[in-house]
Amino acid sequence: MPIGTASELERVQAVVKQQRLHTICEEGRCPNRGECYAKGTATFLLGGPICTRSCAFCQVDKGEAPSPVDGAEAERVAEAVTDLGLRYVVLTAVARDDLPDHGAGLFTATMAAIRHRNPLVAIEVLTPDFWGGQRDEASGALAQRQRLAAVLAAEPACFNHNLETVQRLQGEVRRGATYERSLALLAAARELAPQIPTKSGLMLGLGETREEVVEALADLRGVDCQRLTLGQYLRPSLAHMPVARYWSPAEFEELGSIASELGFKQVRSGPLVRSSYHAGDKDN
Repeated sequence: MPIGTASELERVQAVVKQQRLHTICEEGRCPNRGECYAKGTATFLLGGPICTRSCAFCQVDKGEAPSPVDGAEAERVAEAVTDLGLRYVVLTAVARDDLPDHGAGLFTATMAAIRHRNPLVAIEVLTPDFWGGQRDEASGALAQRQRLAAVLAAEPACFNHNLETVQRLQGEVRRGATYERSLALLAAARELAPQIPTKSGLMLGLGETREEVVEALADLRGVDCQRLTLGQYLRPSLAHMPVARYWSPAEFEELGSIASELGFKQVRSGPLVRSSYHAGDKDN
């Protein structure tokens, strides 16, 4: 996998800094960011740099009281997209359980701002689960569905929500999220907007078995998830979960083949693959 050039990294980093924005490419130190920048793709992190959850794998800073929503963020993202000449944009966000809509409006406002400047830019969204604050599962599911519907009504090119890991490890890895709620979100996306492809991803190396990974892939296909990313978990710091195992390139290739056989229309599987890797490629 080519890693891009220093000049490409510096150009994007300069614009992002000038616009006072955050990208998951930089916050998460993605190993592919130079390559993606060179292909005209970048992933912007909405809602500020502080997440209200404390997932054990994630490098993004955590806190119970993130900054107030920046009303000008959407316009600054749109300006950065124009300045960089991006053709495919991925919008993700920190979990904002402190907001009434849990951040759904961050996505819709930013999509609108980008399209106002350049309607030809394709926009993929990588969202949190939009869950939290409900006293029971029924009201929680209804609120989640309403927030999801608002995002899908803006017609992203792809709806992405990561399962992150296998069912057994969810509680340890994804604090505040559940396997069932994530699958339900992906299922609802297919029901509400069947014309919009859905996507999800898993990190390997957290202690899962091959059988558990295949089971998770089957569960994703069971809710008609169409695109998949599989990548190796790399420990951001000593404060994060340790790597239990490094999967080999051959094993990633095998899992990618299994995913294709299960019916995924787009599969990215390799040690350095991340959620947005080659997201804009037209191979499906």
